[in-house]
Amino acid sequence: MFDKNFLWGTASSSYQIEGAFTEDGKGLSIWDTFSNKPGNIAHDENGNKACDHYHRYREDIALMKNLGIQAYRFSISWSRIFPDGIVKDSDGNIRYNKAGLDFYDKIVNLCLENNIKPFITIYHWDLPQALEDKGGWLNRETAFIFADYAEFICEHFSDRVTNIATINEPQIISGLGYMLGLHAPGKKLDAVSVLSVIHHLALAHGLAVTKMRAVAKQPVKTGFSSTGDLCYPSKECDEDIDAARAECFNIVKGNMTFNHTIFCDMTCLGRYPDIAGTELHLEPGLEKIGHYEELPFVKDGDIELIHQPIDYLGINVYNGHEINAAGHINKKPGSPRTALGWPVTPGVMNYGIRYLYERYNLPIYIFEDGLACNDIISLDGKVHDSNRIDFLTRYLTELEKAYKAGVPILGYFHWSFTDNFEWHSGYDPRFGLIYVDYETQQRIPKDSAYWYSDLIKKSSN
Repeated sequence: MFDKNFLWGTASSSYQIEGAFTEDGKGLSIWDTFSNKPGNIAHDENGNKACDHYHRYREDIALMKNLGIQAYRFSISWSRIFPDGIVKDSDGNIRYNKAGLDFYDKIVNLCLENNIKPFITIYHWDLPQALEDKGGWLNRETAFIFADYAEFICEHFSDRVTNIATINEPQIISGLGYMLGLHAPGKKLDAVSVLSVIHHLALAHGLAVTKMRAVAKQPVKTGFSSTGDLCYPSKECDEDIDAARAECFNIVKGNMTFNHTIFCDMTCLGRYPDIAGTELHLEPGLEKIGHYEELPFVKDGDIELIHQPIDYLGINVYNGHEINAAGHINKKPGSPRTALGWPVTPGVMNYGIRYLYERYNLPIYIFEDGLACNDIISLDGKVHDSNRIDFLTRYLTELEKAYKAGVPILGYFHWSFTDNFEWHSGYDPRFGLIYVDYETQQRIPKDSAYWYSDLIKKSSN
């Protein structure tokens, strides 16, 4: 299958699992605010307690060790360390919440003690509310504050952690948070404003990489996690392969944020996206814009700040579009779907990943992939999630094809380790290898956890 050096991990994010949302000096994040407003989350649920990982991290990491998990990708809550988001005062002094920093020190150290490689994501959507009150990602200054935050995290942890990513899924931050209003901070803005969010996130990434390189105590590997539409050919013929490749990187009118093109072209290729060559310029506010550089938030020299050398491209992929030379192929009625209604499309793990490597020429980590199910505890007290095992088998079989074709895929991180708070969908969709009873916080490894453990053992020999 995969080389014995291939890394097998699992993933989580701070807001989705930690809970303890006001404990030990933590400040509020935009998700604390958003999820506690009635009507924003399914069943009016919130992440106030979530999986209580803040108090149960030892148990969770022990489960990882027992299953042979090789790497753990987790994010850091910005407001747990800097309650108001500000890292440096006007005199350059740094004041941080020691209890928050200690928590992540414990996670890192416990991972290392158990031979689990820690992968830090600096930002997974939970912006400090105090910064949102000043404009959030609409405010260019947030990018520079983020760079200070990334510098602090890298300087503190790089004596032990050598894999530190900047931002998770800028496409979702901008699209669901600022365009559709389904995620925090719940805004529904015009196209120019949404593009400014994407731009400021790209600027934040570039500034952060520069500062991290300067303070790292040993060489660190860095990149970011990208998501968006990916396509795969209906048949392995040149016409379908070329059509799917082209469609992968289209900027789609009406869904302009869910693509790899805008953010990755800026950060990885050092070029602004060609909005004049798409229907994007017909979006309200863009009618007179011919080129990205003409947008009011773009400053001279930005692209040089944004385009910094990175070590890998993290890809979060769950599904894709089947394409032939004539265009999209509609899914047949009754085609398999997840508990979130997402189509099951294993082919995206082969050609979709190939297309990304062809365009950006960077090693790739699959930082997220998995299946949302409505898992239940059976009468025998176990959780039998055969659908997830089938899903993962199909997807990894296709990923192996890309790997064997020469794409430098460095590792795979299953989303997620435990069931968790699934953003605006609440707690109903379950992605975890570990079942969580949210009332008692009991953890039950699912059948897929043991399957994944066996897969790791076989692949490592």
